Amino acid sequence: MIWFKRLLLISTFLTLCVVVFGSYVRLTDAGLGCPDWPGCFGTLTVPESEAAIAQANDMYPDSIVETGKAWREMIHRYLAGSLGLLILTLSLLAIKNRYHIKVPLYLPLSLVGLVIFQSALGMWTVTELLKPIIVSLHLIGGMTILGLLTYITHRHFGTQGLLVDKNVLLMARFSILLLFIQILLGGWTSTNYAALACTDFPTCHGSLVPNMDFKNGFSILRDLGLTASGESLSIEALHAIQWVHRVGAIVLVTYLLIFSYFLSKYPGIRFYRNLLILVLISQFIIGIANLVLYLPIALATMHNLGAALLVIIVVIINSRLKKYE
Repeated sequence: MIWFKRLLLISTFLTLCVVVFGSYVRLTDAGLGCPDWPGCFGTLTVPESEAAIAQANDMYPDSIVETGKAWREMIHRYLAGSLGLLILTLSLLAIKNRYHIKVPLYLPLSLVGLVIFQSALGMWTVTELLKPIIVSLHLIGGMTILGLLTYITHRHFGTQGLLVDKNVLLMARFSILLLFIQILLGGWTSTNYAALACTDFPTCHGSLVPNMDFKNGFSILRDLGLTASGESLSIEALHAIQWVHRVGAIVLVTYLLIFSYFLSKYPGIRFYRNLLILVLISQFIIGIANLVLYLPIALATMHNLGAALLVIIVVIINSRLKKYE
């Protein structure tokens, strides 16, 4: 159990790093820095010598060796691979200590399945050339692993059993669903490169409701930058993607602030309530700053970090609460 608990902490922190660094890889257009998977131009490192680059060009004539992008992609894969090994070890320790762990055994075991599916999504991200639905699911998969690890970790280290009203508990549970919907919308915005479709706020090109094409913007089975019929994605489709993400952000912020108000009568949750408000407001401000400052990489990466921190905080709050009998 000692090693189980230690690996829980390490795995949760590493998952946060993988999620945030993965967003940095995506934002710097390094997702296709390596045209193959799991290696890079046929090797487990990155070709850097003239001979190695020449060989890579011969093997993959349709791809250009950009060592910076390739290394970012490979570092992300190394981190994700390490996380996979840690989670496999965790599952084996959970089986060994199944009578002592503080969560149902299926939870740590389900992490193995999630990691396998996440690895497949990582491979398809490359082989399917950044297809939006695959990249968005890859983001949600990472956040799901982070949330599940956070929950298991908190059950072993944190305090539970804070009695609250049934309606407050329902609000807490619904906050997880609402947060993940918004993260999915953010991932859809990012992977479709729609973050700068509108660069003013709260309007979009001076209009609160711009011309939008929801059908093509939210068509799932299509390639990057194209409609389902193979035509170029219009600016109206990008407007629709970003506009829905904006509305989702307003809804989420409003909901979580109301939820925080109801939590104010329970002193035992005050620290996480205040932390939720702080991160939530910071996240909203960073989102607006990304628009008006034309998406600087540092701020965009912080926006993804903020989403990950919200997952951690909301999951911990849910783990701590228990309704009155």
